[in-house]
Amino acid sequence: MASLIQALKYGQRLEVNSALAQLWLERALPSPLPDLLVPMPLHPTRLKERGFNQALELARILAPPCKLLLARDACQRIRATPPQASLPLKDRRKNLRGAFAARADEVAGKRIAIVDDVMTSGSSLNELAATLKQAGAVEVECWVMARALLPG
Repeated sequence: MASLIQALKYGQRLEVNSALAQLWLERALPSPLPDLLVPMPLHPTRLKERGFNQALELARILAPPCKLLLARDACQRIRATPPQASLPLKDRRKNLRGAFAARADEVAGKRIAIVDDVMTSGSSLNELAATLKQAGAVEVECWVMARALLPG
């Protein structure tokens, strides 16, 4: 699984998405399903560097078989931040404070699943979930393809 995610994220191997999504659908589909899928947003600068948002690409594949609406523009990363992987654990939460904005007109009153490729410390997911709840989401869950283990 790790090699698939690395091929997608750093090798721009978008064809890996289908395999990752299929594995996830077979093993982790929750019940009940949420109302919306919201991909973890990338800052426009990072999106331009990478050329694609891996979370959005995964969400595009997950939405149809789950019969869910993909709210691709419900959230934005409004502040460029250093990559979380480059930071010590203690600095990750602070790095993301105020990094996201959510559109209340799209998320208020909804049950939302954030889609992301990997969760390490959970700081990105926690910050985005808090932003969604502040915008009126009634419930937020996280759909991740893999969990990276922290050192120690």
